[in-house]
Amino acid sequence: MIEMEDPNLMCRQESTDSLDSNSVHEEYSSEEDKEDDEDDELDINDFQLVKTVGTGTFGRVLLCRNKYTSAYGAMKILALADVIRLKQVEHVKNEKKILEEIRHPFIVNMLWSSKDNSSIYMLFEYVCGGELFSYLRNAGRFSSPTANFYSAEIVTALDYLHSRNIVYRDLKPENLLLDKNGHMKITDFGFAKKLTDRTWTLCGTPEYLAPEIIQSKGHNKAVDWWALGILIYEMLAGYPPFYDDNPFGIYEKILSGKIEWVKHLDPVAKDLIKKLLVPDRTKRLGNMKSGADDVKRHRWFKGVDWYQVVTRKLEAPIIPKVSYDGDTSNFDEYPEIDWKSARPLDEDEQKLFEDF
Repeated sequence: MIEMEDPNLMCRQESTDSLDSNSVHEEYSSEEDKEDDEDDELDINDFQLVKTVGTGTFGRVLLCRNKYTSAYGAMKILALADVIRLKQVEHVKNEKKILEEIRHPFIVNMLWSSKDNSSIYMLFEYVCGGELFSYLRNAGRFSSPTANFYSAEIVTALDYLHSRNIVYRDLKPENLLLDKNGHMKITDFGFAKKLTDRTWTLCGTPEYLAPEIIQSKGHNKAVDWWALGILIYEMLAGYPPFYDDNPFGIYEKILSGKIEWVKHLDPVAKDLIKKLLVPDRTKRLGNMKSGADDVKRHRWFKGVDWYQVVTRKLEAPIIPKVSYDGDTSNFDEYPEIDWKSARPLDEDEQKLFEDF
């Protein structure tokens, strides 16, 4: 996806406003308070929709280009009739509300949103490097320094989200994109939720679910730290620690807590994984008194300059092959459909989205 030094995606003519990808938390956060008058003037017809780069249950993501400035972006299009049919109305509203609130160098930031009587449109940065999942599968497994680099970027993003009482709940290699410089961008906030206490919704990917989600005990931000432990193991081993042919088999293994450790695993990384995969969330690293700082202080991150991490000053271990900002070669091919054929809503249905 594009680097946000390019301000042209969100406007009809060239603007002097910019979002700097190298900003730290506070600078990114302050951007959400800035209203760009030109955003409100945008219309879906101001974008050329080039190619599908991702699909979901009731929507798709297309590479798009601003017709006035030629800047690339990623347009998420959700068919409203399908959102209603699948009982996802509140889910989609919640996702948009959270995306409007957050801005961070390691998150795929939403830049604009709109709707008409048939679809919802959400415009994001276009991250052209593809999914971390693809690089992991091609490599078999990552070296400890590579896994350490991407884990550090994820830790800073989780720290930021948790400071805003947002639990992400869908950490996995498929939701981690690489930009053209090889830095991490977390995408898909469909499961994210603003929390003041606990929530009981069963959601996520089976291999990455924390025990308290499976047991319906109520869960909080601690589930993201559990998922980080699963992710670090998968990056270093090439597969997740709890795996089975069916979800119930996976759940049984997660609840048993038995992990078969691969012999080549970095012993310091193994210690961190063990501290993250603690069934008792009150004793899980990241969810105790010092929060994310406990994770940052672990020996596996010894020597990491966290300011250099969040300001993207460190050189990434993987540099995607990218020819130009709108390159789609790092994504799978998807069949194209006529998204404009989505059924328009009747008056009663449209009322469900009045506050979108």
